Amino acid sequence: MTARITPVHLALALTFATGVVDAVGYLRLDQVFAGNMTGNVVILGMAFVSDTDLPVLGPALALVVFLAGAAAGGRVLRTAAPGWDRRCTAVLGGVGLVLAATALGLTVLGTSVPAVAASSLALAMGAQAATARHLGVRDVTTVVVTSTLTGLAADSRLGAARGQGAGRRVAAVALLVLGAAAGAAACLLHEGLAVAVAALVVLAVAGLGHRAAAAPSSTSGPTAEQRPGGRP
Repeated sequence: MTARITPVHLALALTFATGVVDAVGYLRLDQVFAGNMTGNVVILGMAFVSDTDLPVLGPALALVVFLAGAAAGGRVLRTAAPGWDRRCTAVLGGVGLVLAATALGLTVLGTSVPAVAASSLALAMGAQAATARHLGVRDVTTVVVTSTLTGLAADSRLGAARGQGAGRRVAAVALLVLGAAAGAAACLLHEGLAVAVAALVVLAVAGLGHRAAAAPSSTSGPTAEQRPGGRP
């Protein structure tokens, strides 16, 4: 019996890709986060203090371009039906192509213009985040895990709750860590290789999501994980 591909699986795979991309941004592109915008905001705040020697241009551009990518993805998906449809495939296909183009650019040009490469990655991550938001997998935004960790702790037995969704949350954190580790390892060979890995993951998610959505379903409507917000 073939395992069913769900939005949770797809979002977790995208979370892995984000870890890879952010490792490249921080280690090779002048300490810029392409997916985790919280990191860029904090860096910019600290950079206002003299003698910190922190980057300003890269994080600022990444933040603006990330918002542009999220806005573009949101506009494309604004009238899309809940769950996965052809527009999700199109947006994530575009994300994969942008990552592939960035990988090629890094391979040919290296990191001579880190702000441009980081902005290209941030554009892709913004569109990816908008797609994840549309899919509505609870606690898996694919680009940050702060809310995921908060939910994991607050809903645990220590937080006087029943630990619902703990497996999904732990998987999201673990995959971001694994993605970052994989990205750092690939950077030892070449940063272009690391971004190419992320591109392949995103393109695979786009293909699998499209195939899963087109497959006949025995259910009569979107599941709780497919509804915006991930609530039943």
